Amino acid sequence: MNDTLVQEKARPPVAGDDVVIRIEHLKKAFGDNEVLKDISLELHRGENIVVLGRSGQGKSVTIQCVAGLLEPDEGNLEVLGKEVKELSEDELKELRSKLGFLFQSGALYDSMTVRENLMFPLTRVLKMKDEAEMEKWVTDVLESVGLEEAIDKYPADLSGGMRKRVGLARTLILRPEIILYDEPTTGLDPITSREISELIVKLQEKYKTSSIIITHDMACARIVADRIAVMNEGAFIATGTYDELSKSPDELINNFFK
Repeated sequence: MNDTLVQEKARPPVAGDDVVIRIEHLKKAFGDNEVLKDISLELHRGENIVVLGRSGQGKSVTIQCVAGLLEPDEGNLEVLGKEVKELSEDELKELRSKLGFLFQSGALYDSMTVRENLMFPLTRVLKMKDEAEMEKWVTDVLESVGLEEAIDKYPADLSGGMRKRVGLARTLILRPEIILYDEPTTGLDPITSREISELIVKLQEKYKTSSIIITHDMACARIVADRIAVMNEGAFIATGTYDELSKSPDELINNFFK
């Protein structure tokens, strides 16, 4: 295996006050199940944060709150300078247009070709009508993920890694400022997982996106993360670079890096 492909991301964490997501003392419960107990986190412009934790710790609930899919019970959540809980439905819709959400499944329509899957958000969300312009957007984003040849294929004709790439393309085609990744490498073999992880970094650098990435895949975390936030029982218990956290004396944190 080429060690350069799995080394820790070389770029240092992004510093400064340009915060695109600010989470302060956020709480969320479902009945008696307190999923988010009191979380605080900041994501800076151009930064990739990996949220690490075992299943059922509140990771997916966190990004669903960021996307406005769930409403927190307490706390403040500011996205791109706007307090989410204060937004009207139209304002929330506008904010969501600046967020890309990559679901585990890729969320592609099986009855549509790749071209049609990518054109759908252009017509539905951006209300575009110029066929030539839409075609250019589609080919440009497919080129970014290395799948120009798949433009007329259906999802059923694609491998798992190719479907992930198309899902990324569909997320990128609306040119979001922030991307939320939910287990981007789940179900993929190690080589394809590495390729997707490297693609996430490439797209971050090309499109200057800021991202929260939920993953159990430590090889992915090592490649993509500027910082890692470790979540346990509904709270962040540590943040730092991959190298910093890998040397933590805390047994729970250290277990992720063994």
